[in-house]
Amino acid sequence: MCLTPKFSVPILSFLLLFLVLPLIVTGESSSIHEVLHDHGLPAGLFPQSVKSFNLDQTGRLEVNLDRPCLAQYETTVFFDSVVRANLSYGQLKVLEGMSREELFLWLPVKDIIVTDPCSGLILIDIGLAYKHLSVSRFEDPPICRSQGLSLQIGGRKGIGFQDQR
Repeated sequence: MCLTPKFSVPILSFLLLFLVLPLIVTGESSSIHEVLHDHGLPAGLFPQSVKSFNLDQTGRLEVNLDRPCLAQYETTVFFDSVVRANLSYGQLKVLEGMSREELFLWLPVKDIIVTDPCSGLILIDIGLAYKHLSVSRFEDPPICRSQGLSLQIGGRKGIGFQDQR
């Protein structure tokens, strides 16, 4: 007499899926701030108002915000409602949708790079110059505000944006 269990393949597949699915869902539900941290970047490079993001297998990152807004770091930073970049370890390259105020001018941020994590510095490439800033300025995601956006951005896409939230 043989005493082998009578589990069928569908039941075993269901049990396996039941055990593995929570691990898959947890991996997909990570926040943009966790993804940045996992890629050697500070979590506060994007504001709290990120509503969704997509990172494909090539490293192309697309971050969707509730609306265009301004955040305060060392200077004021403008975030468009969609920000795109190529993400690799310690780098956000070929950024689109982010600008920094420098001497009353709005300059597009092109790259953000942590060249040496031990130095505690992050490099911000604004095209005309490089800025070396402390990584500690970017630890926490800032609050992004839209009030007064049209007055501050002037000639940018945000002109006429009147959301007072």
